[in-house]
Amino acid sequence: MTGRRARRDRELEAGSLAHYEDPAYYAATYGRRIDDVAFYVAAAARARGAVLEYGIGNGRIAIPIARSGVPIVGIDHSAPMLSDLRARLAREPAEVRGRVSAVRGDMRRLRLRRRFGLVLATFNTALHLYTRTDVERFLARVREHLNPRGRFVLDLSVPQVGDLARPPSRPFHASRFRHPTAGVVVNNRERFDYDSVRQVLFVSMEFEPVGDMGRYAGGGWMTPLAHRQFFPQEWEALLHYNGFKVERVEGDFAGGPLTRTSDVMVWHASAKRRRV
Repeated sequence: MTGRRARRDRELEAGSLAHYEDPAYYAATYGRRIDDVAFYVAAAARARGAVLEYGIGNGRIAIPIARSGVPIVGIDHSAPMLSDLRARLAREPAEVRGRVSAVRGDMRRLRLRRRFGLVLATFNTALHLYTRTDVERFLARVREHLNPRGRFVLDLSVPQVGDLARPPSRPFHASRFRHPTAGVVVNNRERFDYDSVRQVLFVSMEFEPVGDMGRYAGGGWMTPLAHRQFFPQEWEALLHYNGFKVERVEGDFAGGPLTRTSDVMVWHASAKRRRV
C-alpha cells in the first residue's frame, strides 16, 4: 500500500505539471479558446480595481484583461509558463506590461497579504486540487485575498461520463498536426484512465511522428495530465462548508443555465459574512 501511494503521488505530480512545460504547444492548443477570455475581461471591468488570477499561466486571459485597462496579479506553479508570460509581456506596450505582475507559488499556500475585489481561478485551475485538504487550503487562501464585498469566479469542466468510462486501451484519436515545439507532423491520441476512488482522471496525450522524422523516427512521446473530477453538487458543498455563498452557477460563458448537457460550470461566489 505504501509503495502504491508513493507511485500514485508521483503520477499526480507529473500530471499537474507536465502539460504546462511546453508553452508553445499549450498556446497552439488553446489559442482558439476565446469565450472564456471575453467573459473574464468583462468580469474584470466590473471589479473596480486590481484582479487576482490563480493559474495565470502564459497570460492567455491576463494579458487581454491588462489590455482592457485593469491591473492583474497572477499566481502560477509552472516556471515555463511564467517565463513565456514574461516573453509575451515584453512584446506589449509599456502600459500593458505595467498592469501585470505574476508570482510563482502553490495556490494552496501562497499569501500575498493583499485583498482584491475579484479573485479568479480560470480554465480548470482548481482541477489540480486532488484532495479535500487541498481544496480547503486553497479556498482559505481565496478568502484571505477577497475584499469583504469581493467576488470569487471560477470555471470547471463538468465530468463527462463517456470520458470516465472509456477504457485506457481504447484511445481517442485526434487529427494529426505539426507540433509547434518538435517541428514535426504527429499523430495525436489521448487515453483516459479514471480512478473512481480518488475521482481523478488521468489523461495520456500521445504524440507519434509521421514518417521518417530524423531523431523522432520510430519513436514518440507522451504528456500526462491529471484532473480531479468535481461534480456540481460536490463543488457547491465544498464552497458552502468553506465559508462561501454561491451567488449563481452557469453552464457556459454567455450566462446560460447549467444543464445535464453542459460541459463547463462557471461559479460566482462571495465570502459569507462572519457573525459577531
